[in-house]
Amino acid sequence: MLVSEYDYELPEELIAQMPADKRENSRMMVLDKGRHTISHKHFYDIVDLIEPNSLLVLNDTKVLPARLLGVKEETGAKIEIFLLKKFSLSSDSKTSENTWQVLIKPSKRVKPQTRVRISGELSATVVEKLEDDGEWVVEFDCAGDFMEVLHKYGNLPLPPYIERKLQTEEIKNLDYERYQTVYARDEGSVAAPTAGLHFTKEILTRLQKEHGIDIAYVTLNVGMGTFRPVKTERIEDHKMHSETFEIPEVTADKINEAKRIGKKIIAVGTTSVRTLETVYKKYGRIQACHDSSELFIYPPYEFKVVDKLITNFHLPKSTLLMLVSAFAGKDFIFEAYAEAVKEKYRFFSYGDCMYIR
Repeated sequence: MLVSEYDYELPEELIAQMPADKRENSRMMVLDKGRHTISHKHFYDIVDLIEPNSLLVLNDTKVLPARLLGVKEETGAKIEIFLLKKFSLSSDSKTSENTWQVLIKPSKRVKPQTRVRISGELSATVVEKLEDDGEWVVEFDCAGDFMEVLHKYGNLPLPPYIERKLQTEEIKNLDYERYQTVYARDEGSVAAPTAGLHFTKEILTRLQKEHGIDIAYVTLNVGMGTFRPVKTERIEDHKMHSETFEIPEVTADKINEAKRIGKKIIAVGTTSVRTLETVYKKYGRIQACHDSSELFIYPPYEFKVVDKLITNFHLPKSTLLMLVSAFAGKDFIFEAYAEAVKEKYRFFSYGDCMYIR
């Protein structure tokens, strides 16, 4: 199977540069797999569309201010350091608070022992270049608690396709609010689980109180595995980057009980899907654990846990587009994407969404 089979044309003006005026006002395309129908709603309609007594699974990860801007101490050249994850120091997976795997731009300006000054309180020393896709290891020298200093000088890692000529303080503050889910609590991601951005606390409350929807949380820290482009010609040759996740015992119990009694399980976002399917593949059931996923889902894939999916519109030739194609059928997904372009839906992180049932 070729990556080129998952390409599509998208007018640039349909790439959402700002969030909707309100989270719940995003448009929502509803795909019915059984009937092969497409309908057009808004996200606030989700309250009446989800089957009563379903189980909703959310990824409660929180986005780090992962983009750091600094200068090379020797020359004053501008350097950007993009945090990916804490670096494992040894085979026992111990990590140091101050040692990270990162991307560096422009990487040609650095080498091992290069020092980058970010502020008077924070600087970084390049340790080594990893073989994997241009990643580096850096060690930070920090005056005080690293996470506190990171929040002081780090920038929100908005995707590169969000390009703004004017970035005012008001817009920056809006991003800090809207590029997190309302239920985010476990900090560790370098990109948002964007399907969850449409939910409000009010919608979650209504789903629970009015329709008996139960809610369970997993945590997958979004990293390179989710947003790294597929560079191989054949899909089967692509290797996913590892992303850490955690499933608490209460979530495992809820999901296993839901499967036992026939409740529908609705995953919010591809990260929730990959977390659940990874664990089921490993244990044959959902089990409380702290693990990592390198699961690459593409057609044909038989889903073992997830019955329905809420997801955004994804980039051409991306692993996320391949996952939703496996879930709903490639032809149906591409029919839906063509309809979305025709109806001028907003695409990608700040864009509209679809509910596949």
